[in-house]
Amino acid sequence: MDYDGPILDDHLHLDPEHGRGIEAVREFARSGGTHLVVVNKPSWHLGAEPEAGEDFRPVFETTIGIVERATAELPGRAWPVLGVHPGLVSRLVDERGVAPAEARDLMQAGLEIAAEYAADGPAVALKSGRPHYEVDDAVWDASNAVMRRAFELGAETGVAVQLHAEAGEDFTQVGDWAEDAGLSRNRVVKHYAEGGLRGVVPSVMSERERLEVAAERGEPFLMETDFVDDPDRPGAVMGPKTVPRRVRWLLEEGYDEAVRRAHVDTPAEVYGVDTVGTLSG
Repeated sequence: MDYDGPILDDHLHLDPEHGRGIEAVREFARSGGTHLVVVNKPSWHLGAEPEAGEDFRPVFETTIGIVERATAELPGRAWPVLGVHPGLVSRLVDERGVAPAEARDLMQAGLEIAAEYAADGPAVALKSGRPHYEVDDAVWDASNAVMRRAFELGAETGVAVQLHAEAGEDFTQVGDWAEDAGLSRNRVVKHYAEGGLRGVVPSVMSERERLEVAAERGEPFLMETDFVDDPDRPGAVMGPKTVPRRVRWLLEEGYDEAVRRAHVDTPAEVYGVDTVGTLSG
């Protein structure tokens, strides 16, 4: 089906040293993709074991570098999302013996470094969240404190916050926390979301069933693959071709309005980006 509008993958990772890197971007573009939101890989996947906020900077610089290279390969462009993966709390507490409160402080310090790139550009969002697996109360509380700090920093710098968090469809409380911090819930995105997520904006995993739910609701949503770019996990999650293929499927099913919502309207509202204006003819 003919379609010449933007196609955005809202959450994937690129590893310029150990993964497919730019070749994955080229595959996305060959499949019809135009725009990418590239989230920094977990710090430990890029060789960083931070002990201070500044130790996260090389992770962010690596991501910014691959985003610049990705933009050169796309008919649209790529944008970085920078922050601290919530799973770091377990590496700190369980593997390094750090107290939950100290882990909280370190992760918040990392977010404050990420916020520098948001305040001055080029980051369009901060990455935060909380563990998607069971943890004890002290770790859970520390993780929620980190996430709430991300909301404060998003409000201060004027960017969105993208969350990695547990499965579920009701994130109303999380949206309330964001608004308490001065950040609109419409600028908080839960990645790896179900189509019916409430409370914040869902970045929907591009499975047909989830997308159909999101399209039918008529609410803002985004589409993603969570491509991990890890040679040790070649079949993990979804590949770079998936979002363009699912866009074609949505159009074939008559969901033209939903496609515009996911690839034009919602990116503009959440990230303040113009996917149409940045699309070359």
